[in-house]
Amino acid sequence: MTELPHSQGFVPPDELFGRSQRQADQGPSGGSGSIGGDGAQTPVSAPLNSLDRTTLFLNREQSWLWFNRRVLEEAQDDSNPLLERVKFLAISSSNLDEFFEIRVAGVMELVDAGLQGDNPDGIKPQDELARVRADAHAFHELMHRTWCDRLVPLLTSGGVPFREIRHLNPGQLKWVEAYFLKEIYPILTPLAVDPAHPFPVLLNKSLNLVVLLADPRQQRRTHRMAVVQVPRTLPRVLRLPEIDGERAYVFTADIVQANLGALFAGLEVVHSSTFRVTRDSNLDVDEMQGTDLMSSIEKELVKRRRGEPVRLEIDTGAHPDVVDRFLKAFSLELDDVYYCDGPVNLSRIMELYAIIENPDLKDPPAQPRRTVTWATADEMFLDLRDGDVLLHHPYESFATVEDFVRFAARDPKVLAIKQTIYRAGSRNPMVESLIEAAQLRKQVTAIIELKARFDEEANILWARRMEQAGVHVVYGIVGMKTHAKCTLVVRREDDGLRRYCHIGTGNYNPTTARLYTDLGLITARADLGEEVAETFNMITGYTRVPLMEHLLVAPFTLRDKLLVLIRGEIENQKAGRPAAIKAKLNNLADPAIISALYEASRAGVTVQLCVRSVCCLRPGVPGLSDNITVVSIVDRFLEHSRVYYFENAGNPLVYLSSADWMVRNLDRRVEVATPVYDPELKRRIVEEVIDMSLSDNVKARRVLPDGSSERIVRGKDEPPRRSQQALVELTSKQPEQVESPSLNPGKRKKRKKG
Repeated sequence: MTELPHSQGFVPPDELFGRSQRQADQGPSGGSGSIGGDGAQTPVSAPLNSLDRTTLFLNREQSWLWFNRRVLEEAQDDSNPLLERVKFLAISSSNLDEFFEIRVAGVMELVDAGLQGDNPDGIKPQDELARVRADAHAFHELMHRTWCDRLVPLLTSGGVPFREIRHLNPGQLKWVEAYFLKEIYPILTPLAVDPAHPFPVLLNKSLNLVVLLADPRQQRRTHRMAVVQVPRTLPRVLRLPEIDGERAYVFTADIVQANLGALFAGLEVVHSSTFRVTRDSNLDVDEMQGTDLMSSIEKELVKRRRGEPVRLEIDTGAHPDVVDRFLKAFSLELDDVYYCDGPVNLSRIMELYAIIENPDLKDPPAQPRRTVTWATADEMFLDLRDGDVLLHHPYESFATVEDFVRFAARDPKVLAIKQTIYRAGSRNPMVESLIEAAQLRKQVTAIIELKARFDEEANILWARRMEQAGVHVVYGIVGMKTHAKCTLVVRREDDGLRRYCHIGTGNYNPTTARLYTDLGLITARADLGEEVAETFNMITGYTRVPLMEHLLVAPFTLRDKLLVLIRGEIENQKAGRPAAIKAKLNNLADPAIISALYEASRAGVTVQLCVRSVCCLRPGVPGLSDNITVVSIVDRFLEHSRVYYFENAGNPLVYLSSADWMVRNLDRRVEVATPVYDPELKRRIVEEVIDMSLSDNVKARRVLPDGSSERIVRGKDEPPRRSQQALVELTSKQPEQVESPSLNPGKRKKRKKG
């Protein structure tokens, strides 16, 4: 398996930890840059506050690139069905697009402004940009080699042959020409580029063709330039009908390229290349100055499509004159050019997954199980008063959460519903229920995050619909994103008002609920309900956050409480009491939390982490993090749940949360972590989510001290353990067939099983 090379200037830990600071500042002195198992590293024994930041923390951007490499490895994994491999390649490409739009764009802004930034690892923006460019180029090349050298031959042998236009048979060529004239030609617009026609403003990530033209009537062969955009309304992959016994798939851009002559009658097409430009997509909204947040964001969304260029992707054989002209037009450097041996936009090969219906090329469908069903609102609320409900998505159906809101919306006894909305998606039955509740004259409040990246437009549309229906729409706290996942229902019952609430780790989005692993707790506990209500009041009004006994709320108490809990494990370890820390996260990048975990490791506390994406902690460094292990799982579902576990001297504490351990989550977002008190549910979370993830030896990778990762190698007699597959298999059984208590609440006989 090809490995990403270390970027110039990167100091691998096995070199750094045994060298002086002066040597470290000079960069690597050779060697492979990998962490060996020969024990040659010099243990780190100095106090943390005396160590160089590069020693303590991995670079966030490079850590993210290692994560995306794990995604790409799934496209290279022969054990995955073929179209699943295509899907993972498309995801890795889409991930890389967003990385450039947000992260690389941010670093480039710092470099252009001459600012130093505030990286925990101490790397300056100029050096960081050079490293990221080097690694991104290597990754970009590896993606295209994966497509051309691995997947295309396999697709051809699997009955999905991709063809260049020039390799089609005569019948296919005739069909393609007719298709072009009928379906494509009428919507194309050639754009000349000359002194009278300035270089067009190309939309972010739009697919285009650049054309060099010559006039055969002129003796001097000067080239004219034109640009043709491939409309986004067209499919990127086209399946040709079977002609003369042959099948074929072609890229629409190739069809346009083969027929450019029809757009430039009387001119000779000398050269053409496909290309696209990636632009800075960060929103620049001054909430303190703006009087209308929604209008301000709408204006920024228009700008996003035409933000500053940060990357140029273009065919490998692009004419040098074209590249030079583009660099000047886009104010880019040569290092910002990414040559493509194959389709320029690999993320669009995801269309194959939809148009090819062969089930043998895909994972077997996984049907979420209904562990709880309610016939009426009275039955639901009675059941919830009897005990908490824990849901593990996508293995257990998200429809239960939708039922919770739908029944509440229609129940005459319900007086008020409040919900946070981060990524609602384009279709959302739950938001429709909120609208219905408002129309039924209930007090409905929706805290909708307009700044949810790349979901702003959908959230604005929902906000307008809800406001028109009478929902009280709030946009959260100025300067912060509301990332918490909470729903509160207030109901009048015989003994007075009672609160019911749902607290989750994932978005209220029915689409992602089928694709992401998340946890949700539905509870009628009065103490949790009261604190969820206080959290809503804090967000919607000027109420200061009260002291809470149960919920941990960022940016007010979550960070401090986490540090207290970590210190508690250190004290327990020193006193000889049971001590351990386990966590499942999307990202780990907060310097204070990482430093506290290092101190815990030095004290002898076992720290086991499952971190899907960015991990700035260096695990397994002698004297620093000997007792810390980090694994990362990339599988058919995106690992999205956040769970914290503290041994607490034998009385474990378990929290579900919307928050990763990052500066932005702990300091600049409203987040909620809820404790789980029910012993059975707590055991389920530990066994089913944490321990099962940590024991995965099929799709898990072990993160190494330099940020890279390696697949976990099973022992000769060790059975394979694929955590997601194990849960899918449990889901496929009926509740009465499940021998393991996991995924089977089954605590109360009156609860109906679906």
